[in-house]
Order: sequence, then C-alpha cells, then structure tokens
Amino acid sequence: MKITIELPDELFIAAKKRAAELHCSLKTLIERGLRHELRQPRRAARPKRRRIRWVTVRGGFPPGMDVADRESMYRWISRPL
Repeated sequence: MKITIELPDELFIAAKKRAAELHCSLKTLIERGLRHELRQPRRAARPKRRRIRWVTVRGGFPPGMDVADRESMYRWISRPL
C-alpha cells in the first residue's frame, strides 16, 4: 500500500543517511522501524517526573550597548561578530 507522510527535514535527512549506512532503502528502514515499534508490548502511559535544572548567569548589559539610545542599540546588535 502506498501512503504519504510528512517528516521534519532533519529527520528525513537522518533517515536517508542511516538507510545508506545500512545499505537498504528508506522504505525498508521505515518498515523495520514500524515492525520493531509494533512488536513492543504496550506500556501504560505514565508521565515521567522531570526535574527542573535552574541555570543562573550574571546579568547586565554587554559593554558598548547604550540602552538609552535606540540607534546605538541597533548598531550594537548588527555589529559584525
């Protein structure tokens, strides 16, 4: 049976690369993945408890940025890196 699916570009590219590494077609790779996923016993959907990792940094304005002058802010933002 033929179907059409939409994949994010990065997933499609990674899948094509993996298929090339395995010397198989993209169709074969997708078929293997679906068979593997469907073979797994169904697990109860239980939300995992995630731990929040707080990241703190020192604040302040970068050197050379004058927040009182809009034009100087635009110049600072568009400066070459």
